[in-house]
Order: sequence, then C-alpha cells, then structure tokens
Amino acid sequence: MISFKHYLLLTESKNTHLEHLEDEIWNAGSAGANNAIKFLQGIAEMLSGNTKSSHNVTVKWDGAPAIVVGINPENKKFFVGTKSVFNKVTPKINYTNGDIDKNHSGELATKLKIALQNLSKLGIKGVLQGDFMFDSGSLGSMKINGESNITFTPNTITYASPDGGSVAREIKAAKMGIVFHTEYKGKVLANMKASYRPNIKALKKNKAVWFRDADFVDKSGTATLTTSEGDAVNKAIASAATKLDKASGFIDKLRQGLVPKIKMYVNSTIKSGKSSATYDGFVSYFTDQINADINKLKSEKGKEKKSKVRDEILNYLKSNKSGISALFDLHKAITEAKMLLIRKLEKVGGIGTFIRTDDGFKATAPEGFVAVDDTGKALKLVDRLEFSRANFNVAKNWVKG
Repeated sequence: MISFKHYLLLTESKNTHLEHLEDEIWNAGSAGANNAIKFLQGIAEMLSGNTKSSHNVTVKWDGAPAIVVGINPENKKFFVGTKSVFNKVTPKINYTNGDIDKNHSGELATKLKIALQNLSKLGIKGVLQGDFMFDSGSLGSMKINGESNITFTPNTITYASPDGGSVAREIKAAKMGIVFHTEYKGKVLANMKASYRPNIKALKKNKAVWFRDADFVDKSGTATLTTSEGDAVNKAIASAATKLDKASGFIDKLRQGLVPKIKMYVNSTIKSGKSSATYDGFVSYFTDQINADINKLKSEKGKEKKSKVRDEILNYLKSNKSGISALFDLHKAITEAKMLLIRKLEKVGGIGTFIRTDDGFKATAPEGFVAVDDTGKALKLVDRLEFSRANFNVAKNWVKG
C-alpha cells in the first residue's frame, strides 16, 4: 500500500510549471483530460487502500521567498540564491553578503543573508530548493481557543503551533525556518534537473535552522475514505468520465490560441467568487477584453483590423458552442471530483493554518495539495475559491530574483 504523505512542492521549481489538475483539459486536450481523471482515480485508490499505481499526495506550504542553496558543482563552493542561480546568461549566485547586495535588494536580500549564514550549518552536499518560512524577527503569537500559539506568516497563510510544544520550542530557538521540496542533480547549475523527493536525512541538525521536507506517513486514519465517501468520489469521477465522452468529438479541436484567454477567464471567475466557468461567461469576458483593446488603439486602420479578428473569433465560438460548452462542463465535473478528495485530504492535521481577515484570524485549509505519479508528473489540487482568490488579492513582497 502506498503511504499517504504530506510533502511540500512549490510551483516555482526549475524546469516545471505545476498546472491545476482540471486545467489539463485546456493544456493537453483528451490526453490531459484522461490524465486528470487517472490522477483522481489514483488518489481515490490510495485513500481507500487499494492502490494499483504509485501516486504520492503532497501538501503545498505557502512560504516565500523560494531559496536555492547548496554546493555549486562547478567550483564546489557553498551558495544561496533564488531560481536566478539557474540563469544561463547572467546567473545570480551568492557566495557572500557582498554578492547578495550586488544581485538583490530589499527584504529578499535580507532573507538571503539569513539563509547564507545559517543554511551553511546543515552540511548540504548537493543543491536543494525550499520555501523560506520565517526568521526570528518575523515570529508572532496569537491565542486560538484560549491557547497561546507561536505564529509565522511567510506569504498569505499564517501558520500556528501551540506554545510549549516541541515544534514551537524548535521554531522559537531557530534563526530561520525552511521547508525543502526539490533536489537538483547535474554537473552544471544551468542544466540541473529537478526531483520532487529530496533526501534530507543526511543534513546536520542545528538549532539555528528549523527545517523539514514535510514528508510523513499518515497514522491518524482520518484521511482514509469511508465506504460512503468512496462511493461519492467514484460517482464524481465517473461523471467526469461521462462528460469527457460527450466532449471527445471536440476536445482536441479547440483552437489553441484561445487557451491563454480561457485560463485567464477561469481565474477571473475565481477572483469574483464564482464557482464555475461557462460558455456564455467566456464569450462575455472575451468580448469585453478585446473591445477594451480595440478602444485603446489610435488608428482607425488598427481598430478595423482588430475588429475583424474579434468577429472571426466570435464566429468560431458561436459555431462551436456545443463543443466548448461540453469542455466547460467537463472542467466543472473534474473540479467537483477534485474537491471531494481535497476535503478528505484536509482532515489530516499538522501545523494550524489561518488567513488574516478584518475580523482577526480565520481558520483555513493548507494552500493545497500536489499529486505526483510514478512517472514524475505532478499536478496541483487547490481549492481555488478558498485560497487562490485570497492569493490573487494579497500584495506580494517578493521580487523575482
């Protein structure tokens, strides 16, 4: 039986852009839809104890910035940095505080200096990437149900651990905290390949750094699907498969130039609090967007040319209304099946997670989950209404390195 695991996986890992599971229908047509359904089936099998193939489920920690750290294989020197260490033309590799001042600024530079000073104590032999979770100056405290908790808010979510517990004691004693999620291998930084199962067992323990890979076997039993839950999940997955059959005549004919617009539209529906995207909603969104672009043009010739493009695409959408509607129905069905699994996965406890509101802290789920199959393919499972919408509306303090 494949163990149910919590493990951090960040969307910013090199060579990989993690997509939302349900968006695979836009990205890869029928192959993507089939893959999404297989992922759902694999996770359901894992949670029911009937695993037929290898699917690991991971928890996404909401830390920032992303830190790349280790030994540069080209000169055997210890360094820290961001993903920019992998730049082929102008890599920003930091061996000293002076390098950090030259390559970075502001709060990012401050965090990198803390990382440079403390991560060198772990005896890292290769190259790892992780999420910076806190430094000693960013820790706070709050009471939850009358109990005092040590807290940190690296990005959107606030993490809390009961004061007096072993985890809280380790956090308070540390100069910084980091969750490692990716390991890199190769002889040249720019060409290194990423692996999502970092082995950090050989790292030296040091009280200055609270670190983990968040990988553990669920012993609580709370993530195991009951018979009724399993039936509901299987019914939802079967519904998605039926929707795929209905969309099969059109799914691979979708005009690929529309995919970025469709994904932007889906994100806009989430930001506005809507639970699902529709054909009519997309047509309205597209029309408003392209009309706004036309109105910005100064020349009549330019406006006329852009208007012809608009009319041609609108005609395409109208001519393929049933096929496109079927795709949105499929997207919704995959999302609904995904949400049933997410609700179950969220029941596994750990460090408490909260979002700050105008009325104080509100308990929330983790940022989301990532499913990784035995080929290394990874897809995000995120409650986009709960977290992604909040994430859209939170100002980010981290600049790209």
